[in-house]
Amino acid sequence: MRSSRFKTVMLLKKPVCLLLLLMTFLTALYADSTTPLNSSKILAALKTSYGDRAEKRGNAWFQLMESNANLPENQTLEKVNRFFNMFHFVDDIKLWGVNNYWATPVEFIGANGGDCEDYSIAKYFTLLELGIADEKMRITMVKALNLDQYHMVLAYYDTPASIPLILDNIDGEIKPATKRNDLIPIYSFNGSQLWLNKELGRSVPTGKSSRLKRWRDLRQRINTAKLKQPKLKLEF
Repeated sequence: MRSSRFKTVMLLKKPVCLLLLLMTFLTALYADSTTPLNSSKILAALKTSYGDRAEKRGNAWFQLMESNANLPENQTLEKVNRFFNMFHFVDDIKLWGVNNYWATPVEFIGANGGDCEDYSIAKYFTLLELGIADEKMRITMVKALNLDQYHMVLAYYDTPASIPLILDNIDGEIKPATKRNDLIPIYSFNGSQLWLNKELGRSVPTGKSSRLKRWRDLRQRINTAKLKQPKLKLEF
């Protein structure tokens, strides 16, 4: 899942207050819709856990969401895709010390990098916050033929019958899936649903996305940190 376009970097090891990051991320992203994002808490957590530059990256993230809240969806996709593709590709084993870790957007921003799952997850949650409907997006596991390995992208469907647009950290240009012959879809999911890819490009719903262990674990880490925070805005 490595892209030659993104330089792998060794990050300075800093104390990581994951509980605080997850709590502030959850409060901001999942709080009742009438509650504004608590950017100050997230920025303070980023600074404490990762340093001044992480705080600046977090501030740029909030500026992205504030300044693009009312744009047409195609422009929103472009800006979010471009923003996160500036982050560094870093293998999970180097960054988190495990072979496969799905980071929250705040962890991804704090570390200034991650692997393909982290790009896709960060784009997905940010687009949700910007008003893109969950049913229009699918985090998609593919086989990247040029890399000869598995890879993850975010697919956007303007309508249920539309050819999806692919947001990818390997190819930074958003393209329809018909122009990404280098990718073979395997399965996809969003906040509630899981699909498996079948012959002739058909995707078939196969139950709830909670069947995916790593997606379930990510949600569990967030919900554990949530404690008694406000009611979730998004239903999984």
